[in-house]
Parts: sequence; structure tokens; C-alpha cells
Amino acid sequence: VQLQAFGGGLVQAWGFLRLSCAASGLTFSTHTMGWFRQAPGKEREFVAAIDWSGGKIDYADSVKGRFTISRDNAKNTVYLQNNSLKPEDTAVYYCAAGSAYSVSYFRLETRYAYWGQGTLVTVSS
Repeated sequence: VQLQAFGGGLVQAWGFLRLSCAASGLTFSTHTMGWFRQAPGKEREFVAAIDWSGGKIDYADSVKGRFTISRDNAKNTVYLQNNSLKPEDTAVYYCAAGSAYSVSYFRLETRYAYWGQGTLVTVSS
């Protein structure tokens, strides 16, 4: 199984980026996909997740209204549209695939069996 995240970069505050995560080696359409991030000196935290159908979505309060998660099962890809970026959004963003079929479990890292290598997002003030 491989999850390859890309699309990170350097952006000014209030700018936007679109992260993508391409999956291979698994039945993508049956997995919940999540985005997590880890800022320098901090623990990794949940950002957003979407179930296999796209019908259940959850966001961390810190990104709600600014980030949008979506998926294209035909392309085995999950996206994270990051708008109105803030310096505190600076982090390495990781995508993950798992079996958290209930929204209650979306935020639990232990429900995700596969992780990508991460892509760095740097937001300057």
C-alpha cells in the first residue's frame, strides 16, 4: 500500500493550497480517508476525514469553514482544499487510510492502518 501526498508549499497568509493524496495497493473506495498534520514541536493532530462514499465528513474546529475534504474514487485520490491559510496552519500534512466507518472514530489515529509520507505546508505572515 502506498499513499503519496503532494501539493504542499510556501504560501502567504490568507492564501490557498490544494493537497492531494494518491493511493495504490488498496481498495480505495472502501476506506475512510483522513488528513492529519504535525506542526514543529507539536503532536500530530486530526484535520479532516471523509468516509468511503463521501457522505460522512468531519473537520477539526480549527479548520472548519476554511478547509474542504473531498475524494474521487475513480482516481483513488483524496483532496484537501486549504483556503484562508493562517501561519498556525504551518505543518507537515499526512494522509491516511483506514476503517473508521463511524464519524465517532474519524479522529482516532489508531483507526488508520496506512499513512503517507507527508507534504509540508508553510504559511508566512
